[in-house]
Amino acid sequence: MAISNNRLIEIDNGQVRFHWKDYRDNSQIKVMDLEADEFIRRFLLHVLPEGFQRIRYYGFLANRDRRKKLALCRQLLGMQTSCQTAPVKGYRELFQELTGRSLTRCPRCQQGQMVIVESLLPARCRIPIPLDSS
Repeated sequence: MAISNNRLIEIDNGQVRFHWKDYRDNSQIKVMDLEADEFIRRFLLHVLPEGFQRIRYYGFLANRDRRKKLALCRQLLGMQTSCQTAPVKGYRELFQELTGRSLTRCPRCQQGQMVIVESLLPARCRIPIPLDSS
């Protein structure tokens, strides 16, 4: 729910008056007056489109200290931690496992080995940044 009824103070002459909490000012409760159409616009920003489901996490999946809590859960369950897991396979190894074809062999003759000569960065990373000459 975007706003509960108990936060609404008054609706009169196209104006809506309601309580809100200002977290930047020591969580003080303040009163705001808005035009009705602006209030409805802001309210509808919190309404999910049809077919969407709101997901809220509680307990060990809540945002606060999630990593620590999940690490503790894994430890208590006797699972491997991320440091103990096997190294992650690259896409070449995964491709070969899935298809039986090697990306390191020449695609034409299937005899020679492909050698990485240069790895290129995405185009947006290669654009030089102009230096300030002043």
